[in-house]
Amino acid sequence: MRIALIFDKPRADTTGVYFERACRTLGLAYDHCSLRDAARLTAAYDVYLRIDHGGDYLVGLPAGLRPRVFFAIDTHLPHSWKKIRRIASRYDVVFCAQAEAASRLRNGAWLPLACDPAIHGAPDEAAASPVWDVAFVGTDGGIPRKFYLQALRERYPNSFIGPADHAQLASIYRRARVGFNYSIHDDVNMRIFEVLAAETLLVTNQLRHDDLGRLGLEDRRHLVLYRSPRELFDLIEYYLAHPAERQAIAQEGAHVVRARHTYVRRLEQLLATVSRQPTLTVGQPGGESGVR
Repeated sequence: MRIALIFDKPRADTTGVYFERACRTLGLAYDHCSLRDAARLTAAYDVYLRIDHGGDYLVGLPAGLRPRVFFAIDTHLPHSWKKIRRIASRYDVVFCAQAEAASRLRNGAWLPLACDPAIHGAPDEAAASPVWDVAFVGTDGGIPRKFYLQALRERYPNSFIGPADHAQLASIYRRARVGFNYSIHDDVNMRIFEVLAAETLLVTNQLRHDDLGRLGLEDRRHLVLYRSPRELFDLIEYYLAHPAERQAIAQEGAHVVRARHTYVRRLEQLLATVSRQPTLTVGQPGGESGVR
């Protein structure tokens, strides 16, 4: 099998890079193709997989190349969702990072984000003794997340809250007692999997749907859910004061995501879903590289 991975690389940790690593782990031949070269693709692949990177959604693939699939990540952002819906019919399957978006497309399928244990769960000797009380890697975002983050900075000055290079991500979370998350628009974001993979207690907001439960992630067993600012701070105080409980939950959460929610598993799920489409054939040798 040969796969065409179609995405731009505006940053070293864009999601497509994790799919490249998954292909190598599974021993699948692949070629990376940027959007500007997509028009040059030929019928030399078994799957044409376009991966959302927040770029130009309107760039299409040459007619007749199938199966063509799209992994749409930013479905929780209104301006991106409008564009994704507009182009959805161009693909045989649109895999959505959020379940609600998948349910709203005729050809939608849910494929959540994930972790790469070799990166996000890499051992770190320096993490044996936590340094930070709370860690959050990312931008402040809009309301209400920026208010949560500011309150965390004030209450827990011995914390890491802010942007960081992706290469430092695992080390920061592994050195923290608590990893904080606030999901904007109720999305199951990548930070959820990154914190869990680092074997750090994830404290995240309860979503209005049960997508975390559908992924096998249970409150107070694999992670901790909060429903209000007051509950958030009460929970952080409790688990900072009870390290054995904190570590037990963190270990259970890490076990689940490392076993079930990796990009290798996501690629396997994607290919299995495509192979079950009645009008598509996946798995025949693709031959030589199809980028001319």
